[in-house]
Amino acid sequence: MGAFAPAARGVRPFLPGQTPHLFTLARVAQGAASAALLASSLGLIVHAFPTARGRRHATGVWGAFVSGGIAVGPLLAGALPSWRLAHGVLGVAALIVAVLSVRGLAESLSSRGGRPDLAGAVTFGMALVALVAALTLGRDGWLRALVLLLRAAAVLLTAVFVRVERRSRTPLIDLALLRRPRFLASSAGGLFTGFAVIGLFSFLPTLLQQALGLSPTATAWLFFLWSGLSFVVALLARHLNDRISHRLQLVLGFVLHAAGVLAMLGAVDAGSWPRLLPGLVVAGVGSGLLNAALPLLAVDSVPAARAAMGSGAQQSLRYIGSCAGVALTIALTASARDLARGTDVAMAVSAGLALVAATGVAGLRDKRRVSTR
Repeated sequence: MGAFAPAARGVRPFLPGQTPHLFTLARVAQGAASAALLASSLGLIVHAFPTARGRRHATGVWGAFVSGGIAVGPLLAGALPSWRLAHGVLGVAALIVAVLSVRGLAESLSSRGGRPDLAGAVTFGMALVALVAALTLGRDGWLRALVLLLRAAAVLLTAVFVRVERRSRTPLIDLALLRRPRFLASSAGGLFTGFAVIGLFSFLPTLLQQALGLSPTATAWLFFLWSGLSFVVALLARHLNDRISHRLQLVLGFVLHAAGVLAMLGAVDAGSWPRLLPGLVVAGVGSGLLNAALPLLAVDSVPAARAAMGSGAQQSLRYIGSCAGVALTIALTASARDLARGTDVAMAVSAGLALVAATGVAGLRDKRRVSTR
C-alpha cells in the first residue's frame, strides 16, 4: 500500500549517486514472480484437494492469508529500521517457502498436452503493459498523445490476442469460457475488487496521513482493523461455503464494502479518525467475504484441469482493476477543491462501483453447473 512506502516515513529511498532503475527492474521481476505464484498456487490446491469440499476449505484459507499478508506487511515494514532490510526479510522468506515447496508439494501437470501458447502470452502481456502504462500515465492527463497511443495499442493488441486464442489448440485463455456465468462472475468479481476495493484502500492511507496528520505507523494500525478483520472473516467464511454460494458471498462482500465506505463519509472533513472505525469494520467484513469467495470461484468456474487458467484470468483482471482504481482515486481527489471533499468523492464512487458489481454478479445466475472432470 502506497501509504507505507519508505518515502512516506521521511526515509531517503536511494543513496547518493544511485538511480531507481535497478530497483524498478527488481520490482518488475517481483511482479512477474507474484503473477506466477497467484496462478499456479490455486492450480496446486485443486491438485492437492480433489474433492469439492476440500477445495472449498483450502481456497478459503488461501484467501484468508491474502488478507493476512495485507494486514501484517505494513506493520512489519514499519517495525524494521530500513526498507532494504524489509525487502531482505521478504526475500529470505520467499527462499524458505521455495525450498519447502520443492520438498512438500507434489507435481501437477496439465493433461491437455500441446505446446505452451507463447503467442497468446506475448500479445496478452503486451496488451496489459500498454493498458497499465496508459492508466498510470493518465493520472497527469488522459488526453495526452502518449496516453492515447498506449490506449490504442492496448485495444489493438487485445484484438490480436483474441484472434490468436481462437486459432490456438492450447489457448492461454479459452474464450468459450466467457459463455459460462460462473467464469463471468469470477472475472467481474476480480475486476471490481481491484477497481472498487483495492483501488481505494491502496491510496486512502496516504490521503488520511495528509488530511489528518496521522503517522505511517498509526495509519498502519488503523487499517489493521480493516485488513485484520478481512483475514478473520475470510478464514471463517470457508465454513459458509457449504450453506451459501460463493456468488452470494461476492454480492454480500460488495454490498458491505459499499456500506462501510459510505459510513466513513465526512470523517476527513471532521478531522476525526475515530469516525472511520465503524466503516472500517463493515468494509473489513466485506473484504473478507470477497477474499474467501474469489479464489473458490476462480477454480470452480472452470474444469479442474484448467484451474490455473481460471485463477490467471481473475488475477489479471484484479490487477487491471487495481491500476484503474488507484488512477481514478487520485484523479477524483486531485480535481476536488479540497482534500476532504476529494476523499469523500472517491469513497462515494468506490461505493457506487461496488454496488454495480453486486448487481452484476447477482444477475449472473448459473444455467448449468460447470463440470470438474
